Amino acid sequence: MRAFLTVLVLTAALGIPHAPPAHAQPHEFLWGVASSGFQSEGSSPDSNWLRYSNEPHHEPIGSSVDFRHRYREDITHAAELGVDVYRISVEWARIQPTPYGWDDSELDYYDDVVREIRAHGMTPMLTLDHWVYPGWIADRGGWSDPDTVRSWLVHAETVAERYADADALWVTFNEPSQYVWQEVTNGGLAPAEVPAMFDRLVEAHHGAYQAIHRADPDARVTSNAAYIPGAQPYLDTWFLDRVRTGLDYVGVDFYYGVTLQNPTAIHATVGDYASIVPHPQGMYDALMDYADRYPGVPLYVVENGMATADEAPRADGWTRSRHLREHVDAMGRAIADGAPVFGYNYWSLTDNYEWGDYTARFGLYSVDVQTDSNLTRRPTDAVETYRTIIAETRFS
Repeated sequence: MRAFLTVLVLTAALGIPHAPPAHAQPHEFLWGVASSGFQSEGSSPDSNWLRYSNEPHHEPIGSSVDFRHRYREDITHAAELGVDVYRISVEWARIQPTPYGWDDSELDYYDDVVREIRAHGMTPMLTLDHWVYPGWIADRGGWSDPDTVRSWLVHAETVAERYADADALWVTFNEPSQYVWQEVTNGGLAPAEVPAMFDRLVEAHHGAYQAIHRADPDARVTSNAAYIPGAQPYLDTWFLDRVRTGLDYVGVDFYYGVTLQNPTAIHATVGDYASIVPHPQGMYDALMDYADRYPGVPLYVVENGMATADEAPRADGWTRSRHLREHVDAMGRAIADGAPVFGYNYWSLTDNYEWGDYTARFGLYSVDVQTDSNLTRRPTDAVETYRTIIAETRFS
């Protein structure tokens, strides 16, 4: 699921110096799970990523794990863990399949998903853009077309107004730097258009922030950054630093640390995620880095997880349960040292389509998309671990 910029991984530093900030952790702590629409829903309408997935160097997405029709089952599994937050994306391509109007049946679908999440006592975290836009936008040039900002904001305003009463947490753009990189590597954006796409994402974020707060003045809005050690302060100059006045919290996605002693994150550049040795200390460093650079701004770990290859045991011996425990421990140390973290999402509740194939498995529940026509959700060892962490962990 991670798309790393090779040059940035290669320039990653050993660590980031920091000093504990003076502010305290917010009182409320939220546990959650995360997903995205295109990766898990299946029954995909025309979009940039449906087109990418049908290209020879990718695997067709097919039905994925069919969240589109099995969302009640997955939401129930999340509730049984005891989580407070369920993250989904409201897919623009699904709700506006043509430039001329909205698909009421798909809006009704998202209405029901949000209603189910809330009925189970959870808060929806709604992502407006998880790297996917409609095919008609792709036909117009995607983010190379200046008018995409206007069209995207109509989508954002529609969703914000529709779910103004959902008490949701909001994410505008998922991992903007990786979004841009994915568009370049999949041919949706010319390299020369990279600065323009960042400019348009910044403009769109500010517009969405205003629209969400018009609809719900108490809303909390972010854009989550995929943390790359050493390179992140530079990456943030392209987007996060430019939208700082439009952030109610900073969303942090942490998967891989990079040090001279553990350079294995380089495997992400070729999609070999299961060969990357986990580095929990990197979670602590990432949170302290943002606590230092964004003083006073709350932090939320929007994504954290570990891949296996087709569910096979990892060569380094790490299990999903151990990975979860040690990263939560690292987050707890950051909180104790002053990082104002108020939430944590595990990526992801189920296995799903990892931006090109089904090899990398990140799910708390395993799903064999290619071999199991029933798409059975099978719990990993981390399900009981997460349930116990949620029930027993208190941060102070």
